[in-house]
Amino acid sequence: MTAVAAPSVASLVQSVDWVAIAPPTIAAVVALVVLVADLFLDERRKPVLGWISVAGLAAAGLTLLPLIGDERSTFCLTGAREACSYTADRFTLVVQFLVLAGALVTALLSMSTLKDAKNEDKPLPDGEYWFLLLSSAAGAALLPASRDLATLVVALEVASLPAFALVGLKRDDKRSSDAALKFFLSSVTATAVTLLGVSFVYATTGTLHLTEVATELTRVDNQFHTLAQAGVALTLVGFAFKTAAVPFHFWVPDTYVGAPLPIAAYLSVIGKAVGFTGLILVTVVAFPSYADVWGPALAALAALTMTIGNVAALRQQATRAYSAVRLLAWSSVGQAGYLLVPIAAAAYSDDPQKSIGSTLAYALMYAAVNLGAFAVAALVARTKPLNRVSDYRGLYASRPLAALVLGFFLLCLAGLPPGVIGLFAKVTVFSAAVDAGLGWLAVVMAVNVVIALYYYLQWTAALFRAPEGEPTAYRASMPLTAAIAVTAVVGVALSGAPQLILHFVDSGLFS
Repeated sequence: MTAVAAPSVASLVQSVDWVAIAPPTIAAVVALVVLVADLFLDERRKPVLGWISVAGLAAAGLTLLPLIGDERSTFCLTGAREACSYTADRFTLVVQFLVLAGALVTALLSMSTLKDAKNEDKPLPDGEYWFLLLSSAAGAALLPASRDLATLVVALEVASLPAFALVGLKRDDKRSSDAALKFFLSSVTATAVTLLGVSFVYATTGTLHLTEVATELTRVDNQFHTLAQAGVALTLVGFAFKTAAVPFHFWVPDTYVGAPLPIAAYLSVIGKAVGFTGLILVTVVAFPSYADVWGPALAALAALTMTIGNVAALRQQATRAYSAVRLLAWSSVGQAGYLLVPIAAAAYSDDPQKSIGSTLAYALMYAAVNLGAFAVAALVARTKPLNRVSDYRGLYASRPLAALVLGFFLLCLAGLPPGVIGLFAKVTVFSAAVDAGLGWLAVVMAVNVVIALYYYLQWTAALFRAPEGEPTAYRASMPLTAAIAVTAVVGVALSGAPQLILHFVDSGLFS
């Protein structure tokens, strides 16, 4: 009888590529450092936690540099099957850059918010705030590298769960508590639906790795075809919620108003990046054989989302409390519709990577200008906490640079010169729809761009009108000024050379 040699321990231990996983790992480690440091710092020294967080996010961003031009994978299956759970390719790096840069700007905005809350005797807990923000950023940075459904869902929840707490972090504030509860309940429901969909997909394919799911779905027996279709549809629902696509958008306005303003900015950019990244991975990588299911569904969602978002933004009253935040919230729903267009187009295109590149290009533009708009809104809110659109009247008289910058950001969102980057991004998305044969969707998009012009231009015009009474003195701070300056420089630079974005997102997606 021949003895069978037992596998060596070394063969069962996976090697970890620490360089590849450095960006989310550093963000997570710094989150723990901040939480522990909070125990040893008195109230007077708590602001140092903000600078540690900023430094940590900057360090995490710098670790992207060694990964440029190189695809690295880790946590891979051993043996004949070649599939990995974590891959750092060009797509991963672009989204991780967006996430970490957006989180860095959010951190700069947060420093002023935390300081103001202390001065108003409504303090936010520094340690918990920074820990939750960094934890969410770590999950968001992990998600684009996830290449199996289990890791994808875990990353999605790591990014989302801290966000619930951040929204409700204002103590004794009913609006904040209501917003957090609505956000939590709707998100948990969407997660449950997603997990049900993932279980259906696993039942029909026997695997969770995205590339293997794509292969196995082409071999599903006819008796399981309906189950596979249900799994695909249910999986997409959860990610549609994260993108704030209609009809999963109802949590957005109240959540943005109830959350601290930097967290509203974070959700509008990083929250969307998480949703769209997951949507891209499950559609283009895992479910390409079911494009006839998700393609028309996403096209319809895109049309509904941009239309309802823009019409709701159009109806906001300038004198209503928090109307500026609500307008940005509904605007973000409308922008989500534009972002969905290229993903839907990928179902009909011979070159889906080009369509996905259009979504990434638009997401980068939107991140820069929307964070900038929220930064100026944070400046105004320091003096006028109700943050009505009417409060921005005459901003040019007291803060001309802030008014010019906000006007520029609004024109970028509208797609009008001198906001060339906004126009360029919309043309890119429009072209993706036309090239895929979705002419009707391109027409709907064009109509919505015209609708959005009204409320963006109305807000822009208010900035330069004569103020009612004496000009208001607005209080700036160094971190807040830095956030406004960084987003403005990026927006202006990209308007001068918009092709840089396409070059940045091009080549090697899912290679």
